[in-house]
Amino acid sequence: MTEINPDAVLQFVDVTVRRGSKVLLDRISWTVEEDERWAVLGANGAGKTTLLQIAAAVLHPTSGEAYVFGELLGRVDVFELRPRIGLASATIADRIPSGERVIDVVVSAGYSVLGRWREAYGRLDVRRANRLLDRVGVGPLGERTYGTLSQGERQRVQIARALMTDPELLLLDEPAAGMDLGGREDLLRRLTRFAADAEAPASVLVTHHVEELPPGITHVLLLRDGTIVASGLVRDVLTDWYLSATFGLRLHVERHNGRWYARAV
Repeated sequence: MTEINPDAVLQFVDVTVRRGSKVLLDRISWTVEEDERWAVLGANGAGKTTLLQIAAAVLHPTSGEAYVFGELLGRVDVFELRPRIGLASATIADRIPSGERVIDVVVSAGYSVLGRWREAYGRLDVRRANRLLDRVGVGPLGERTYGTLSQGERQRVQIARALMTDPELLLLDEPAAGMDLGGREDLLRRLTRFAADAEAPASVLVTHHVEELPPGITHVLLLRDGTIVASGLVRDVLTDWYLSATFGLRLHVERHNGRWYARAV
């Protein structure tokens, strides 16, 4: 029997998610501690986004137990948990009004709403939102409307929004998706600084590509068809054998200056 760690940021115990006859996640057991920086890798349909939705207290498992900040999903008010979690994902991006000002997209996270209505925001809130936009590299875009931004710019705005409430857990679903090479490298440089910050929250980054892992990632979870291929310290998991098994292709993995690269053999 798995011992429950009340101090863990996340703990999944035999978590399974089914949709009809399809199994999206199959008996996943996984723990994230507060000082860890995780990456989750796998092919399309591996279950990565489903895993992140449970971690964000947006989705409940069909069976098994999922603990967020020591609270069991299904026995806790998720609206108390969600303000403690910063989430940047396509599911949020699709719900942001295209006419919303960028600064309002970020600052409204303090009220856990999408789209600014009649909420009153103080100068300190606006100042923090502007600092976060600067931190992710889109400071000058605060007065632009969200719908005029490129895909890469939208990704950065979402990260700033996810950080607005000073979360205890940061979840990033493919943060470099849609970026050109220069944009991706600039973002990874910024995420590397974030990962090195001792005051930064625990984080989980989902991606398809090992090249998108910033230096500072401490642990990796590999998924295939809803099951765990390997989980643990990055140096132990990102091996030729495990990555080949994850993607169903013979791969060779290399590391240079803290960055990981993979190519077909």
